[in-house]
Amino acid sequence: MKKQTKAIRTQTKKTQYREHSTPLFLTSSFTFESAEQGKALFEETEEGNIYSRFSNPSVQEFIDKVCLLEDCEDGVATATGMAAVFASMAALLKSGDHILASRALFGSAHQIITQIISKWGITYTYLDADASEADWEAAVTPDTRMVYLETPSNPGLDLVDLEMIGKLCKKHNLIFNVDNCFASPALQNPVDFGADLVVHSATKYMDGQGRVLGGIVVGKEEYIKHIRFFCRHTGPSMSPFNAWVLSKSLETLELRMEKHCSNALALASALEKHPDVKLVKYPFLASHPQHELAKAQMKAGGAIVTIELEGGFERVSAFMDALEIASLSSNLGDTRTIVTNPFTTTHAKLKADEKLALGITEGLIRISVGLEDIEDLIEDFTNAVEVSVKSDILE
Repeated sequence: MKKQTKAIRTQTKKTQYREHSTPLFLTSSFTFESAEQGKALFEETEEGNIYSRFSNPSVQEFIDKVCLLEDCEDGVATATGMAAVFASMAALLKSGDHILASRALFGSAHQIITQIISKWGITYTYLDADASEADWEAAVTPDTRMVYLETPSNPGLDLVDLEMIGKLCKKHNLIFNVDNCFASPALQNPVDFGADLVVHSATKYMDGQGRVLGGIVVGKEEYIKHIRFFCRHTGPSMSPFNAWVLSKSLETLELRMEKHCSNALALASALEKHPDVKLVKYPFLASHPQHELAKAQMKAGGAIVTIELEGGFERVSAFMDALEIASLSSNLGDTRTIVTNPFTTTHAKLKADEKLALGITEGLIRISVGLEDIEDLIEDFTNAVEVSVKSDILE
């Protein structure tokens, strides 16, 4: 069966009620048929559910589906995407280890690397997303244990060559850890390029409708077993209800991403032609500096478009206030189009030089393109650009 069929048809075993849609296992704990079974379950000589902090049928169904979509052996679901990112590092790194990372990271991932695990004596080196193979090779030290990256990155839509990094990690026996949130399994499978672990904020496209929080790490069983141990005892568990919602949402992921991508490309193309938009960035635009790489490792360009307007935050504010359809929020991956200014929201805690290195200017706007009619979106954004220009002239 193809992936889309598997995503729809994979579900928990039917109960005696013969339900068609998978049930929700909203329970904190599970009973034992005997004292002997309880002993066996805790000794792990028998597989089964004990407590929903450890495992739950609703959560396991979600994990199974993501493993199928990402072609991975095993996985662990978490309460949020950042819990997944943290667990994928904290469970596998120790004091004295060194992590290589792409500089183009989401703000909270940056804080984990620079402010949290660094307290444990874990060092790091950042490289630009477009760093050469020689640059990456030179950055490897005897203590390097993991390479972590996002591609495309949040919010700058910078890409990292997955095939190149996969070969590097294999050569040096490094754990290759990829945040695949912006692409989703519908557009990119990092394991095809040698990734050992793939993390997602399931809050984004896996839900796709702005309803629940969730995260997941999938990958090789030899690494997942350590992440499962870490999560079992530290408790960043995904709720069964959220898992049930996310599992159902995966059934429409491929269809939604097709529409997201076609809308995003059309909007990016329209805004790129507008004389009052300083810059438009989208992986499947020919003007993207890594356009050929995007086509080589992604099926489509994704749902995120970034634009830059002249005039700083005042211009951005006027533009965003003029939008009538798009929502103003720091979230993304919704059916509804969302805009935010990363300089003042998602990456506000970064230092000025860090923002500059990532190209996060005051005038940068991240657009999470939704599923609305594309003509309506183009009209809304074009009008907002023009209103923001007039506001500058009036001032």
